[in-house]
Amino acid sequence: MVEKRFKKLALGGTFDILHKGHKETLRNAFSLSEKVLIGLSTDILVQSLHKKHKVNPYEERKKVLEEFLEKEGLKDRVEILPIHHRFGVAHEIQDLDAIMVSKETYPIALEINKIRKERGFKKLEVVILEKVKAEDGEPISSTKIREGKIDVEGRLLRKNPLKL
Repeated sequence: MVEKRFKKLALGGTFDILHKGHKETLRNAFSLSEKVLIGLSTDILVQSLHKKHKVNPYEERKKVLEEFLEKEGLKDRVEILPIHHRFGVAHEIQDLDAIMVSKETYPIALEINKIRKERGFKKLEVVILEKVKAEDGEPISSTKIREGKIDVEGRLLRKNPLKL
């Protein structure tokens, strides 16, 4: 096995509809780290985010995530933990090396490192992930999938074409 850059990396998310962007992010995380800790948003956290659409229940999202990781041969290198707030658990676990975030959640990673410093924990290396783009050039998202704009691979879904 190729030596990994990190021993343990954390990332968090809702993983509502597991799509191409999620899968590439997860594969990238495992390519960087021996072990990956996934903070999975609880139903309570999801409610607090005030999403404008339904989100699958925690247990269903966790099961789909586990099935994907099993299929990829990664299940023995992962720990999935419920997270109840935006900081997840990265500020509480001492033996983490890195955290993977999006550009949008980068400020949260900085806050986590601030809390870790106060606790005497080492600073996490912050890995910024590049979101996978759909055919329209925008990031693939569960919201756009639920709205019927794209599929899980990021392909545009065309509504009823004009009849001339």
